[in-house]
Amino acid sequence: MSDSPIMNTYARYPVTLHHGEGARVWDTEGREYLDCVGGIASLPLGHGSKLIADALHEQALRIHHVSNLYWSEPQMKLAQWLVDHSEFDRVFFCNSGAEANEGAIKLTRKYGHQVLKAEVPVIIAAENSFHGRTLATVTATGQKKYQQGFAPLVPGFEHVPYNDFQSLQDTFQKVSKIPGSRVAAVLLEPLQAEGGVVPGELEYFKKVRELCTAEQALLIFDEVQTGVGRTGNFWGYETLGVIPDVITSAKGLGGGVPIGALLAKEFCSVFAPGEHASTFGGNPLATFVASRVCETVGTEAFLAQVRSVGGTLRDALGELSVRFPSVVKEVRGWGLLLGLVLHDDSRFVAADVVGAALNSGLLLVPAGPKVVRFVPPLVITEKEVLHAVRIVESALEGLTR
Repeated sequence: MSDSPIMNTYARYPVTLHHGEGARVWDTEGREYLDCVGGIASLPLGHGSKLIADALHEQALRIHHVSNLYWSEPQMKLAQWLVDHSEFDRVFFCNSGAEANEGAIKLTRKYGHQVLKAEVPVIIAAENSFHGRTLATVTATGQKKYQQGFAPLVPGFEHVPYNDFQSLQDTFQKVSKIPGSRVAAVLLEPLQAEGGVVPGELEYFKKVRELCTAEQALLIFDEVQTGVGRTGNFWGYETLGVIPDVITSAKGLGGGVPIGALLAKEFCSVFAPGEHASTFGGNPLATFVASRVCETVGTEAFLAQVRSVGGTLRDALGELSVRFPSVVKEVRGWGLLLGLVLHDDSRFVAADVVGAALNSGLLLVPAGPKVVRFVPPLVITEKEVLHAVRIVESALEGLTR
């Protein structure tokens, strides 16, 4: 649609989606697709959710937006639920994952100046990470392709290899030797999703936790993709087994309704009135829906189903490495955030598999050049994930003929 007035910021597939139900969607031509993209990990309850529709209707008739100059009951209720179901004490609401991470960066800067007395608070992030598209979050993102054309980037960031503790330790030492500088935070994803579906290693994260505690640096987890049941636990840090000081959330939090959140422990909740804000952040409509989503996804029965179906999907995808040993290397990930990893020397890239699957009625998304990402709605069934794997198998058969 080259004549569209929409700004050309996405390389879109030639499909216009019209409606959906559960893990299935239909385009404007009436063609059906099994959706293993899920709004890029944003639809825990799937498409056409009656729970979300009813919540939107109920709250919209009551009051759908007020300024944060006033309190609202839905915002207070959601904040209390998040605090009660996490290790954190304070919540700031915004509208997206990038905004949540931007808030975490600002919180770190304030913490660095106020608590650590640093002239230059430095944030260490990981290579191949992804934290958003604002200028600060794209600087935090450890992938040059997202930064090209946007220099000068924001100062105060260092990048180290993921799961490499020695490099992290060396960078702490390097920063400490610069007059006035101090590491104020380490920003990591428990599992790098956009960067290739690479899980964090427990021993690495334990050491990072110990180092941050010793140096009084904040440990921040970007849970934009790993949170809200995606890994089979409500939070990704629970799957990893390491507790950070700050987490960011978005995507699945609103079940597809835009909302983001920054959660922090009391000791580092340093914002004062007027220092950070968001006009639409935590508005009654989004927070009312998000409460319903959390109350549903947060049950043990729901999370157990995610773990079960995720295990089925992982096992079925694993069989493809036996069926196509020269193409498929391995399967990585947790719960229903999985990556089918292709061999580096394979002549195919992830986009080839995604394109072939699309033609057969399956929506997938790459996570880098050699990883096909599976992030379906969390309500997807075992039968549906097995059907998805059969489509991928057929796609690989066609590509390797």
